[in-house]
Amino acid sequence: MSKVKIVTDSGAKFTEKEKEEFDIQVVPLSVEIDGTIYEDGVTISPEEFLDKMAVSAEVPHTSQPPIGAFQEAYEKALAGDEDAEILSLHISSGLSGTVNAAHQAGALVKNKVVAFDTYSADRSEAFVVLAAARVAKNGGSMEEVLAAAEKAREDTYIYLSFRNLDNMVAGGRLSKTQGLIGNLLNIKVGAFVDPKGKVEVATKGRGLKTLNKFNEDVIDKMKSFKTMKGIGITYTGIKEEAEAMAARLNEIWPDIDILVSVATPMIATHTGMGALAFLFEAE
Repeated sequence: MSKVKIVTDSGAKFTEKEKEEFDIQVVPLSVEIDGTIYEDGVTISPEEFLDKMAVSAEVPHTSQPPIGAFQEAYEKALAGDEDAEILSLHISSGLSGTVNAAHQAGALVKNKVVAFDTYSADRSEAFVVLAAARVAKNGGSMEEVLAAAEKAREDTYIYLSFRNLDNMVAGGRLSKTQGLIGNLLNIKVGAFVDPKGKVEVATKGRGLKTLNKFNEDVIDKMKSFKTMKGIGITYTGIKEEAEAMAARLNEIWPDIDILVSVATPMIATHTGMGALAFLFEAE
């Protein structure tokens, strides 16, 4: 039975312990701010990215890693093992072309490489990767590891809220006129990531009461599941609110270790500052 090695990208949010335990190779995404290109998690941290984005002259741009970076990661993961196979799991194709680059790179190595679209990002992307990695660590076949990834993909959810609409305009999800009027009228937005990994607006309204109601609705949805398997709270610039929300969720699900973290650059680029995201795996 072939060993399955796991490769992903920096769009996924892990703890250091998780990366070490499952020997996950992470290929960094690229982000450009005011003409300077950084490697996510290598030459810039999520916190540093937010600091730079806050004073940037324009909205940052993100891009997938070059094909050569994937080839290098695959060869490192294989480490000369002729029987090993690679499952390369990546950030939603609705947000990035990363999975396509991974697929192209797979043709450049001798061993079998399967590129997998998680249709997700940040902590939810990590839930899919970790589900696959657990089966791989226990000696599962490619078919078994893929089945675990597919099941986790079906069971992961992202709900997020925006306080500033500039980045949504830059990302093409709102027109410039809608964004200008929205900011002037103090419009807030609640959104979700659909089953194919695209961000869709769920609600819009004036003031924070819109977001408060949106958050309550998300919590109600979370309560509707029989089993809550994992939760992450991601934020940009509102740490205290994120920690307070995590504490509230832990009152409901005390046995879950909720990861509270600054959003990855890919998510932050789309949300701007003042965003809060619920990312969870449930069935």
